[in-house]
Amino acid sequence: MQKVNARTVTLTILFLLILVVVALLIGNFTFSYLGADVGDDVTTQGETTASGDTIIFSSGNTLSLHATTDNFNASSGNLTDTTNPSARLIASSRTNEANATYYAGIKINTNTYTYSSGTTADVILTVRDETGAIVTTSDDNNLSYVTVTDASGTSISGFDITGKTGAFNISIEHPISTTSSTSGTTHTWTFTITFVNYTYDQSINENATLDMDVILQKDEITIPTFADYIINEVYTGTDGENDLYFHDGIGTYTNADQEAGDNSYRYSGANPNNYVCFGATGADCQNEDNQYRIIGIFNNQVKLIKATSYGDYAWDADDVNTWDASTKPDIYTTLNTTYYNTLGSEWQSLIAESTWQVGGMAFGKTNTAKQYYDVEVETGQSGYVETMKIGLMYVSDYGYGANPEKWTTELVSVYYGTDNWLYLGSDEWLISRSVFTDRAFLVGSMYGGDTYLVNVGSANAVRPSFYLESSVVLTGGTGTSSDPYRIS
Repeated sequence: MQKVNARTVTLTILFLLILVVVALLIGNFTFSYLGADVGDDVTTQGETTASGDTIIFSSGNTLSLHATTDNFNASSGNLTDTTNPSARLIASSRTNEANATYYAGIKINTNTYTYSSGTTADVILTVRDETGAIVTTSDDNNLSYVTVTDASGTSISGFDITGKTGAFNISIEHPISTTSSTSGTTHTWTFTITFVNYTYDQSINENATLDMDVILQKDEITIPTFADYIINEVYTGTDGENDLYFHDGIGTYTNADQEAGDNSYRYSGANPNNYVCFGATGADCQNEDNQYRIIGIFNNQVKLIKATSYGDYAWDADDVNTWDASTKPDIYTTLNTTYYNTLGSEWQSLIAESTWQVGGMAFGKTNTAKQYYDVEVETGQSGYVETMKIGLMYVSDYGYGANPEKWTTELVSVYYGTDNWLYLGSDEWLISRSVFTDRAFLVGSMYGGDTYLVNVGSANAVRPSFYLESSVVLTGGTGTSSDPYRIS
């Protein structure tokens, strides 16, 4: 009886093994017929086309330049870096023939190089296609092809990328074809960046940095909008990481029930990395007067506030805080004329015209950030709204700038500005006016960042705040004060 059972078990196992082998053979045959025979070469960079062909991309190394007195001086020659990205097309074994197109380009993440003399290119990108020929025209109109002569008398040709950041398509829908379903056809490109050593003084670029990704891919090379980047890259899905909180009202952290509940993304804490360069480019981004900070993302728009005071101004010299169709307080003109006109047209175009709640509200000694939010910008707000480009931060903006542990604390409390990056350390106007016609809300410095009401005729710090157009894109930077985000 035992022998019969053992034989039965053995036959059953053999039968199952045969079925598995047959299934594997069928699966392999199906793949070989419909897809390219790429074997171990298939990577996460590979894409199978609708016709069953496979195109595989290798992006090469990140290119970078960092000029110092040690590696760039009168006797050092040029400073360079090179990489060789590739695209490989393998035909389906059904046809042994394939045609495809791809995009070749770059994404410059950081670039603090500037022109040392006039408009002569300090940094040049030289691109050679799969034939070894230098690419002299770009499908991106923002790149100019130039030829310069370095200190040794050698000519260098390529695209002038001095000070440029962002994504650039060098070649669009570049054709590739093959008649092989095994080795396929490979296009290998050469991208070289050169900090050109001239005979004249280039010390302005001492310690300058350039960081660039070289990209070959099936689709057009684009960069995300600034808002999308913050939402999808900086916000990790865990509230509090990178000091960013999603105000959906269902967080799992301390005092999450006190969120605004408006699906905004807001920075909170002592000193988040939320710096943005606005109104300048290149080395001028290091100037604190050109630095702004992100309050948050609201309806896919990034809201900024100037990192430092624009100056001390009266909210309204006539001691009247009224907003209506015919009367606007002095703070409106200060922000939307005096300050706005200091910005060039390029930067003005990035600012969205927005609706600001300026109806006013009563002061409350026990009001928290959430309670102020509900009567300031949510359904409880009363009175007038103003459409304008430049405003000030709301009382609730300031309240939510503090660590969440403080969101149940009344904003009138002493030292509310502790661990609140929005506290400037001086008396500062807020946009919200009081129900008393001669007063408006202020962040006070005497008691470390509490909020209260003062007469609108007094002069206090003003920090312009505004919403960026939703189409604004990130072109570089990491958000620190030494490397603020760059936008365009």
